[in-house]
Amino acid sequence: MQCGGRMPIMTASRPSSLSTQASAKSVGRASMQPYPLYDYAIYMLRWCTLFCFIPLLLAQNDDVRAVLTHSEEAWNRGDLPAFASYYDDSPETTFVGREVVRGGVQAILGRYRKAYPTREAMGTLSFSNVDVRMLAPDLALATGEFHLERTAAGGGNASGRYTLILRKRPSGWKIIHDHTSS
Repeated sequence: MQCGGRMPIMTASRPSSLSTQASAKSVGRASMQPYPLYDYAIYMLRWCTLFCFIPLLLAQNDDVRAVLTHSEEAWNRGDLPAFASYYDDSPETTFVGREVVRGGVQAILGRYRKAYPTREAMGTLSFSNVDVRMLAPDLALATGEFHLERTAAGGGNASGRYTLILRKRPSGWKIIHDHTSS
Protein backbone atom coordinates (compact mmCIF):
# COMPACT_ATOMS: atom_id res chain seq x y z
CA MET A 1 0.00 0.00 0.00
CA GLN A 2 1.44 3.39 -0.92
CA CYS A 3 0.97 6.59 1.03
CA GLY A 4 1.90 9.77 -0.74
CA GLY A 5 4.08 7.97 -3.27
CA ARG A 6 6.24 6.18 -0.64
CA MET A 7 6.00 2.79 1.04
CA PRO A 8 5.41 3.13 4.79
CA ILE A 9 8.05 1.54 7.00
CA MET A 10 6.60 -0.92 9.48
CA THR A 11 8.42 -1.22 12.78
CA ALA A 12 8.05 -3.52 15.76
CA SER A 13 4.92 -2.95 17.77
CA ARG A 14 5.31 -0.33 20.45
CA PRO A 15 3.20 1.07 23.22
CA SER A 16 0.68 3.49 21.80
CA SER A 17 -1.43 6.15 23.41
CA LEU A 18 -5.14 6.67 22.90
CA SER A 19 -4.48 9.91 21.03
CA THR A 20 -2.26 8.09 18.50
CA GLN A 21 -4.91 5.41 18.03
CA ALA A 22 -7.61 8.05 17.59
CA SER A 23 -5.44 9.92 15.11
CA ALA A 24 -4.80 6.72 13.14
CA LYS A 25 -8.52 5.95 13.03
CA SER A 26 -9.32 9.46 11.85
CA VAL A 27 -7.11 9.04 8.77
CA GLY A 28 -8.27 5.48 8.24
CA ARG A 29 -4.87 3.67 8.42
CA ALA A 30 -2.43 2.33 10.98
CA SER A 31 -0.04 4.82 12.48
CA MET A 32 3.42 4.83 10.94
CA GLN A 33 4.85 7.42 13.33
CA PRO A 34 8.34 6.43 14.52
CA TYR A 35 9.26 6.28 18.19
CA PRO A 36 12.96 7.19 18.11
CA LEU A 37 13.36 7.28 21.90
CA TYR A 38 11.75 3.84 22.27
CA ASP A 39 13.95 2.42 19.47
CA TYR A 40 17.05 3.89 21.10
CA ALA A 41 16.12 2.47 24.52
CA ILE A 42 15.62 -1.04 23.09
CA TYR A 43 18.88 -0.75 21.13
CA MET A 44 20.81 0.30 24.25
CA LEU A 45 19.18 -2.41 26.37
CA ARG A 46 20.32 -5.07 23.91
CA TRP A 47 23.90 -3.80 23.86
CA CYS A 48 24.05 -3.42 27.64
CA THR A 49 22.81 -6.98 28.08
CA LEU A 50 25.44 -8.23 25.64
CA PHE A 51 28.25 -6.29 27.33
CA CYS A 52 27.18 -7.56 30.76
CA PHE A 53 27.48 -11.20 29.66
CA ILE A 54 30.69 -11.00 27.60
CA PRO A 55 33.02 -11.04 30.65
CA LEU A 56 31.14 -14.06 32.03
CA LEU A 57 31.44 -15.93 28.73
CA LEU A 58 35.13 -15.04 28.37
CA ALA A 59 35.83 -16.18 31.93
CA GLN A 60 34.14 -19.51 31.20
CA ASN A 61 36.14 -19.82 27.98
CA ASP A 62 39.32 -19.43 30.07
CA ASP A 63 38.05 -22.03 32.56
CA VAL A 64 37.51 -24.55 29.76
CA ARG A 65 41.00 -23.86 28.39
CA ALA A 66 42.38 -24.40 31.90
CA VAL A 67 40.76 -27.86 31.99
CA LEU A 68 42.55 -28.75 28.76
CA THR A 69 45.86 -27.43 30.10
CA HIS A 70 45.49 -29.34 33.37
CA SER A 71 44.56 -32.56 31.56
CA GLU A 72 47.59 -32.15 29.29
CA GLU A 73 49.81 -31.68 32.37
CA ALA A 74 48.32 -34.79 34.04
CA TRP A 75 48.99 -36.85 30.90
CA ASN A 76 52.59 -35.64 30.71
CA ARG A 77 53.13 -36.61 34.38
CA GLY A 78 51.90 -40.10 33.49
CA ASP A 79 48.90 -39.64 35.80
CA LEU A 80 46.05 -41.34 33.90
CA PRO A 81 43.60 -41.22 36.85
CA ALA A 82 44.04 -37.42 37.05
CA PHE A 83 43.70 -37.17 33.26
CA ALA A 84 40.47 -39.21 33.31
CA SER A 85 39.09 -37.13 36.20
CA TYR A 86 38.37 -34.32 33.72
CA TYR A 87 35.63 -36.51 32.21
CA ASP A 88 32.14 -36.45 33.70
CA ASP A 89 31.48 -39.45 35.94
CA SER A 90 28.21 -40.32 34.22
CA PRO A 91 26.98 -43.34 32.25
CA GLU A 92 26.18 -40.95 29.37
CA THR A 93 29.81 -39.80 28.98
CA THR A 94 31.15 -40.95 25.62
CA PHE A 95 34.52 -41.29 23.95
CA VAL A 96 34.51 -41.86 20.20
CA GLY A 97 37.76 -42.92 18.57
CA ARG A 98 38.64 -46.23 16.95
CA GLU A 99 36.08 -47.64 19.35
CA VAL A 100 33.20 -46.12 21.29
CA VAL A 101 33.37 -46.10 25.07
CA ARG A 102 30.39 -45.12 27.22
CA GLY A 103 30.47 -44.69 30.95
CA GLY A 104 31.97 -42.61 33.66
CA VAL A 105 35.53 -41.97 34.72
CA GLN A 106 36.34 -45.67 35.27
CA ALA A 107 35.25 -46.63 31.74
CA ILE A 108 37.29 -43.79 30.25
CA LEU A 109 40.28 -44.64 32.46
CA GLY A 110 40.06 -48.29 31.37
CA ARG A 111 40.08 -47.24 27.73
CA TYR A 112 43.21 -45.11 28.21
CA ARG A 113 45.02 -47.78 30.27
CA LYS A 114 44.36 -50.32 27.51
CA ALA A 115 45.52 -48.00 24.70
CA TYR A 116 48.52 -46.58 26.63
CA PRO A 117 49.76 -49.35 28.96
CA THR A 118 53.22 -47.86 29.64
CA ARG A 119 54.70 -44.42 30.22
CA GLU A 120 56.63 -44.85 26.98
CA ALA A 121 53.37 -45.50 25.08
CA MET A 122 51.88 -42.34 26.61
CA GLY A 123 54.70 -40.12 25.36
CA THR A 124 54.34 -36.35 25.63
CA LEU A 125 50.99 -34.76 24.80
CA SER A 126 50.42 -31.25 23.49
CA PHE A 127 47.30 -29.48 22.28
CA SER A 128 47.27 -26.79 19.58
CA ASN A 129 44.79 -24.72 17.59
CA VAL A 130 42.38 -24.87 20.51
CA ASP A 131 39.06 -23.13 19.90
CA VAL A 132 36.41 -22.87 22.62
CA ARG A 133 32.85 -21.79 21.88
CA MET A 134 30.27 -21.33 24.58
CA LEU A 135 27.03 -23.00 23.55
CA ALA A 136 25.23 -22.04 26.76
CA PRO A 137 26.37 -20.75 30.15
CA ASP A 138 27.00 -24.34 31.29
CA LEU A 139 27.92 -25.98 27.96
CA ALA A 140 31.03 -25.54 25.79
CA LEU A 141 32.42 -26.94 22.57
CA ALA A 142 36.20 -27.26 22.30
CA THR A 143 38.03 -28.26 19.13
CA GLY A 144 41.71 -28.56 18.40
CA GLU A 145 44.62 -30.75 17.47
CA PHE A 146 46.63 -33.12 19.63
CA HIS A 147 50.24 -34.16 19.14
CA LEU A 148 51.75 -37.13 20.89
CA GLU A 149 55.54 -37.44 20.79
CA ARG A 150 56.72 -40.98 21.42
CA THR A 151 59.72 -43.12 20.73
CA ALA A 152 59.50 -45.81 18.06
CA ALA A 153 59.30 -48.40 20.85
CA GLY A 154 56.40 -46.44 22.38
CA GLY A 155 54.46 -46.55 19.12
CA GLY A 156 55.89 -43.56 17.27
CA ASN A 157 54.47 -40.07 17.04
CA ALA A 158 50.74 -39.59 16.63
CA SER A 159 48.54 -36.61 15.94
CA GLY A 160 44.97 -35.82 15.10
CA ARG A 161 41.95 -33.68 15.87
CA TYR A 162 39.45 -33.68 18.67
CA THR A 163 36.03 -32.27 19.47
CA LEU A 164 35.00 -32.06 23.09
CA ILE A 165 31.69 -31.10 24.65
CA LEU A 166 32.05 -29.96 28.23
CA ARG A 167 29.38 -29.28 30.84
CA LYS A 168 29.84 -27.13 33.90
CA ARG A 169 29.20 -29.18 37.03
CA PRO A 170 29.43 -28.12 40.69
CA SER A 171 32.93 -29.67 40.66
CA GLY A 172 33.97 -27.68 37.56
CA TRP A 173 33.98 -28.21 33.79
CA LYS A 174 33.79 -31.87 32.78
CA ILE A 175 34.05 -33.57 29.38
CA ILE A 176 30.76 -35.27 28.50
CA HIS A 177 31.67 -36.19 24.91
CA ASP A 178 35.08 -36.69 23.30
CA HIS A 179 35.47 -37.43 19.59
CA THR A 180 39.13 -37.90 18.75
CA SER A 181 40.54 -39.01 15.41
CA SER A 182 44.11 -39.64 14.37
